[in-house]
Amino acid sequence: MERSTLTDRPMRSARPFSLLAALFAAIPTLLAFPGCTKPTEAPAASRLTIVQGHLQMAPAGVVLPTAIVLRVLATDGTPMPKIPISFSVLAGGGSVDPATAISDANGEVKARWTLGPASQVQTMVGSAPGVEPVTLSALGVLPNDMIVAQGNNQTAKVGAALTVPLVIRVIGGNNVPIPGQTVAMTIASGGGSLSPQSAVTNALGEVTVRWTLGPQLGLQTATATSGSVGPITITAVGN
Repeated sequence: MERSTLTDRPMRSARPFSLLAALFAAIPTLLAFPGCTKPTEAPAASRLTIVQGHLQMAPAGVVLPTAIVLRVLATDGTPMPKIPISFSVLAGGGSVDPATAISDANGEVKARWTLGPASQVQTMVGSAPGVEPVTLSALGVLPNDMIVAQGNNQTAKVGAALTVPLVIRVIGGNNVPIPGQTVAMTIASGGGSLSPQSAVTNALGEVTVRWTLGPQLGLQTATATSGSVGPITITAVGN
């Protein structure tokens, strides 16, 4: 039996290796064809914009009627979700709720701004990582006057309660009613009593007080004061 020699064995084909080499060499060319694009970088946050809530006016110390809405945009102008946006008060006091929020699918966050109680000029800033912050402003209306909205100049029997309760309204510029203000009531002449003697204005800027006349015939007076505003005089006649 004859032994085979190395020269008798069939040679392995080099064709598979040649095909692989050609395939790797062709990859750059294939990527250049339409439909074979190279991976692109994800857009980054580019700017922060104010959607609503800028330049509002409300009584100092209250929540602004319109919520603050900010939107973060990418470099290509599309909204950016999942971006943290923070709010901070710069002037006037007050607070923002929430202080930080994550942008939604529209790239937006919403917050409520409560103005400080003692300043007209109020500002806050919104900021997001890597972009210029935006500044929002509001005007806080401060109390500057009081009026008798109801119950002045009534007549009743001495020692009896007036038929119509007194309504005292605290107002600011442009007759804006000011809620949250303490109004103190005092009998000035004629005796009698007031209930309550102190109250806080409601959303309409008003307090309601019952006045029981004293024993004095003729003119009787009461006064109302709210902080630095007033006093104003309310009158009634006892008969």
